[in-house]
Amino acid sequence: MGKLYLVLLIVAGLWGQPAAQKKAAAAAPIVPKAEELQLIRGKVEELENLLRGIAVKKADADLLTDVEVYAKAGRFLLEFPQTFFTQAGIDQAVAVLEEGLTRGRQLERGQAAWAKGKGRKIHAYRSALDGSVQPYGVTIPEGYDGTKPARLYVWLHGRDQTLTEASFLTKFPKPNKGLTYAAADVGQIVLDCYGRWNNANHWAGEVDVFEAIAEVSRRYKIDKNRIILRGFSLGGAGAWHIALQYPDRFAAAEIGAGTYPRRAYLDGYPEYQKRPLRIWENILDWSLNAFNIPIAAHDGDSDSGASGLPPEPGVPHRGQLESSLRVRAQLAKEGFPAEGVPNYLRAKGTPSIFLISENTGHSISPLVRGQVDEFLNEHGDRGIVSPDEVRFVTFTTRYNRAHWVTVGALERHYERSDVMAKRDAARTRVEVTTKNVTHLTLREMEKVRSLRVDGQQVAVRRGSEVWLEREGGKWRAGSASPRGLRKTHRLQGPIDDAFLDPFLLVRPTGTPWNKEAHEQALRMLARFDRVYARYYRAHPRIKDDKDVTAEDLAKYNVALFGDPGSNRWIAQVQEKLPIRWSRDSIGVGAQTYSAGEHLPALIYPNLLRAGRYVVVNSGLTIDEREYHSDYSMPKLGDLAILKVEAGVETPGVVFATLFDEYWRVR
Repeated sequence: MGKLYLVLLIVAGLWGQPAAQKKAAAAAPIVPKAEELQLIRGKVEELENLLRGIAVKKADADLLTDVEVYAKAGRFLLEFPQTFFTQAGIDQAVAVLEEGLTRGRQLERGQAAWAKGKGRKIHAYRSALDGSVQPYGVTIPEGYDGTKPARLYVWLHGRDQTLTEASFLTKFPKPNKGLTYAAADVGQIVLDCYGRWNNANHWAGEVDVFEAIAEVSRRYKIDKNRIILRGFSLGGAGAWHIALQYPDRFAAAEIGAGTYPRRAYLDGYPEYQKRPLRIWENILDWSLNAFNIPIAAHDGDSDSGASGLPPEPGVPHRGQLESSLRVRAQLAKEGFPAEGVPNYLRAKGTPSIFLISENTGHSISPLVRGQVDEFLNEHGDRGIVSPDEVRFVTFTTRYNRAHWVTVGALERHYERSDVMAKRDAARTRVEVTTKNVTHLTLREMEKVRSLRVDGQQVAVRRGSEVWLEREGGKWRAGSASPRGLRKTHRLQGPIDDAFLDPFLLVRPTGTPWNKEAHEQALRMLARFDRVYARYYRAHPRIKDDKDVTAEDLAKYNVALFGDPGSNRWIAQVQEKLPIRWSRDSIGVGAQTYSAGEHLPALIYPNLLRAGRYVVVNSGLTIDEREYHSDYSMPKLGDLAILKVEAGVETPGVVFATLFDEYWRVR
């Protein structure tokens, strides 16, 4: 690694942290007094006892969860007292628990005043991802009566290093201190996502967005075709990621400011780390997907906040305005140049616009606020419309869909894959061109009489869906999913991908082959549980291997810790994994490692249960400090050999790689 790269990396890291945050990070968190902790603990226990009694009476599950989130807020502050941060945080905890007790006593009497009426409300849901209770805020307009579907605005909050559940529960209900960035009231319901705290809606924060939308849509009457995504600053970074990688889920998106990724544009990373960065840290290269979703991107012309990489020499620092400027420039490279006046530009040929607030910092001017509101109202009225042309780019089968086009398999992961699909107004003729794609699903094909893919006429049966696969350079009708063992949607790695869907950690209870390696696995399990809980606000599900059932394998991606001697499920899948593992050695390709001094960590399709992953000896591989940052880099690829190190929670890596498209060692 060269000196120039190290300098760039250090500068990039400093650039990504505003001065106010550096100062806040340096301040030691408050240490609660013993009597304060005793008071909070007493109220948590009182509320938890109350909840147990209510549960016995079989109270409404939604209302019970609405109360449970208050107990959870207090319990997590006790578990991680460093997250009180200030005296105000301690006072908030007491007030939040009092509110929880008020709700609990109401529910005990069969009442739930908080769930009635209009305005700002706190609800909660139980996450399918990890079984935790997570809060969200919802604002119900006066005109909502539940008789007809309402549009939904989904808000992703900005950076707040102190936004524990207690802080969220305290701030949201107060109209003048609420978290939502105001927009014109056009009768919409507004959802404020908690997003698992402070992560730019990555990993569990990404899942939170869609789980919260599902919960609001279940409790209230929501028009699924008129859901609009919005975010600013850190929430803008999350909105860029979600809008461009899920371009058919929203009627429109408003994206204010937002940092843009940096490490994908630097050298010095090994291939197994560098290639996955093309998914999470190259959002600029996903810009083409603004063709498929109306985006209003904006920021002030005097924004001085963190942006990403330092500007090039001689180029002025433009803060987080940089993200929309660079997306706009990338769209021009894709063939969609900007047109209009300097501070209100449209990417010609797309529905997306780019606005700049004059004489404005990290904010939005009244003029641009009005222009954005008009844009959102227009597309909210219109709703999601299936277009006759799709221009879609992806780097992975995890994010693989745009309207009536789905990419099922790639020729090579982490490299750019393109689909341009066009149909006539009658939907009888479809023309598709692809790059780096080997499996396609096309929907809304009932009327199609002519289908050409990459210049080749393909004969298929008409129907709601058509499946195509490419082999030997030729396209033909195929099956609903790629055949054989290969990387496909939600089964493509890297290791961290397993933790974007419901998962279960499996603790070993048997006799290990090697004591030191076994203890290393247990330290890694304990670390993941602790760090995930602190930053993603949930203790993951954990079961002993002897208690895992066939139903668990059907419901969850399973992360197995230990070795074939200590974990009965590792023993069952061992022969199916692309490594050779015995009491004495671990073999990968031509390499062999001592089993007493090394431990494998890997992801693989669970061949005991189709459609699920099996992970061995790993949780999320990201650094602890990155749970609480704008971007979180997977560190181990698909397969790694780790060095057993006594007393160390995150052992060194002696080998790591990415599997090929057929789950083979490269």
